[in-house]
Amino acid sequence: MKMNDYINDFTNHLREAIEIANNTNLKENTKEIRTVLICGLGGSGIGGTIVNDIVSTKAEIPIAATKDYSIPNFVNEHTLVIANSYSGNTEETLYALEKCQAKGAEIAVITSGGKLKAIAEENKYNKIIIPGNQPPRAMFGYAFTELFFMLNHYGIIDDSFKSDFTKAIELLDTEKSDIQEQAMSLAKKMYKQTPVIYVANGFEGVAVRFRQQINENSKMLCWHHVVPEMNHNELLGWRTNVNDLAVVYFRNKSDYDRNQIRMDINKKVISEYTDNISEIWSKGDSLIENSLYHINLGDWVSWYLSEMNNVDAIEIDVIDFLKGELGKI
Repeated sequence: MKMNDYINDFTNHLREAIEIANNTNLKENTKEIRTVLICGLGGSGIGGTIVNDIVSTKAEIPIAATKDYSIPNFVNEHTLVIANSYSGNTEETLYALEKCQAKGAEIAVITSGGKLKAIAEENKYNKIIIPGNQPPRAMFGYAFTELFFMLNHYGIIDDSFKSDFTKAIELLDTEKSDIQEQAMSLAKKMYKQTPVIYVANGFEGVAVRFRQQINENSKMLCWHHVVPEMNHNELLGWRTNVNDLAVVYFRNKSDYDRNQIRMDINKKVISEYTDNISEIWSKGDSLIENSLYHINLGDWVSWYLSEMNNVDAIEIDVIDFLKGELGKI
């Protein structure tokens, strides 16, 4: 399969993930959960970041994400730790998991196999197993969805996410052609440019996903920043005319009103130095719909850019080289 085949199947991935979750029997938790830590990196880790963006404003306990060997000091027997690794062999996640085990945390697992699945089975941890042997970033829809179900099982979030997913799937299917057209238009503006992605607070995970897809699929450098934070630093960097940057704003009706005003003013400032500025407005009425809309559109952009750049979107030779070198130590 090519990367565009995976992107084309995105809503099918979401449907199948929901079916997998509904058919998975998870044991009841007997611990009082006071904090949540989601462990994961890369195509697996970004799901935890976006889920945190979506649910943290409603969850009644703190939720954090780690993308490292280390874990926060707050982890204890009242912490729900969700170890999320598509392959099940992500080095950093396995190291972090071992430390969480030593602190007596409640452990849950989302994976397709590998060492993580074996650890979950050995210790009888709650686990959701997703289809394996595919590029992790292409299977984003699975782990992302299962994180909501896992949080719901432990009582961290209510059932409202289920209807939001149903609406998001319907939205993406209905808007498929329009999303692809917008993505192609945006890719043409980003071709042979360095993309600069701006979002409002609450959608940084979506921006990171877009950046990662451009990095991995399109084999391009890229950066992102968040409003209002960038108004206190990066905005000052726009001082000279540039002809090699493509600015993209991912926007949402749900963005805080003062941040929407800030983004409008930002555009005026930046337009003094480049005319390559694009705005993409999400559709849908929930944060899940808004996020998945931008994610799917950004994935298509990364695919179109890979074709324009004449590169293999799936190839990750340099990452494999890095892992090989680490394996020697």
